[in-house]
Parts: sequence; C-alpha cells; structure tokens
Amino acid sequence: MNKILIIEDEVVIREELTILLYNAGYLAEAVLDFQDCINEIEKHSPDLILLDINLPGQDGFRLCSSIRSFSSVPIIFITGRDTPFDELQALTLGGDDYITKPYNIPILLARIQLLLRRTGSTSAPMDFIEYKAVKLYPVSAVIQHKEQKAELSKTELKILYYLFTNSQKVVSRMELIEYLWDNEIHIDDNTLSVNMTRIRDKLTQINVRDLIQTKRGMGYKI
Repeated sequence: MNKILIIEDEVVIREELTILLYNAGYLAEAVLDFQDCINEIEKHSPDLILLDINLPGQDGFRLCSSIRSFSSVPIIFITGRDTPFDELQALTLGGDDYITKPYNIPILLARIQLLLRRTGSTSAPMDFIEYKAVKLYPVSAVIQHKEQKAELSKTELKILYYLFTNSQKVVSRMELIEYLWDNEIHIDDNTLSVNMTRIRDKLTQINVRDLIQTKRGMGYKI
C-alpha cells in the first residue's frame, strides 16, 4: 500500500483528502506540525506528497525546495492559486504536478496513480497498519497482537483506522462521528461510546491494554 503524505493546513480539505485516499486504497497520513515539516516528512517516509502552497510559516514553494535537497519523492501541488506564474514556480522548484482547487477527484486519483507508476513508487498493497506492535488489517477487518487476533465490525474497523492514522493526536468524539458519517456509517454519540467499549473489549481479548487513551473533555488518543 503506497503511503501518501498530506501537507495541508485547511482541516476540512485535509480530512477530505485522507478519506478519499483511504477509499482509493492508499495509506494517507497528514502533517499537523507545520513548524517542523521536514522532520515529519523524514519520519513518515512517504511514496508521494500532496502539498499546499499557503501554509503557516514556510510556504509550499520553500518547503518543496527544501525537500528536493534530500529527497526525490514525487510532489503534487494542490492549491487554490491558479496563476501560470505559481504553476511555473512550483514545477521549477521540483514539483512533479500542479492541481488547482476545487480539484476533480477522478483526475486527482489518476494523476497520483500515473505519477507513482512513472517514478516506480507503486508497491503491492500493505496488509496492515502497525502501531506499538498492534497490527490493524483493513482488508480482513482484524486486529492482531503477537499471535492473537480479534475480528472487527465495519464501524470498529473505521474507528481504529482513523485513530491509527492519526496516532499521537487527540481525536475528538465529534471528529470521529463526522468521519464515520462521511464514510456512510451513521452513528450518534451514544453509539460511538458503545463501539469504543466493544473495541476495548476486543483489545483486551488479545492482551492489549491502554492502547486507546481517553482524554476527558477532548477525545481519544493512541
């Protein structure tokens, strides 16, 4: 599974891209600390980067130039700036493609696929996402620790996938509910609580405790 890193400060667009890429079969991760983008990029080791221009602190142009000093990872600019000068500058500084917002989803996915194929970055799908020795298998809907496994419902899988792909970040209950609704899983606050209890029970079954932390008044974090 190819890993795509999203560098976008608009929360709605960032979450939309994360869901879009996940549904298209990619592992999507996002930079949240825009003051330390380079370290975030090195930490994630992505196969492709989606990069906005207007970012807090260092803009996308300068960031692209910095990335090119140590990496040839494919970079697609996704931005609301649609002048020929902006596009020329992006490509001159090392960008591989330039797409303006609002983007056409099929075209965006086609360009991502084409660029990954062209640069030889395509890979066989990765079976699992791993965090602290706990493996989540999105295709088979299984959570595993060492040799022990537990099957997940569709809702449980989506919740865990979102938490795994947002590790080290506190995810609010409302954020989780909105993500599930975007994926056509219509739940309310009480149903979310029920599912979180079931997830914790299944983690306990495979001898995993305290993976999901509850931050009172804030949400969840792994």
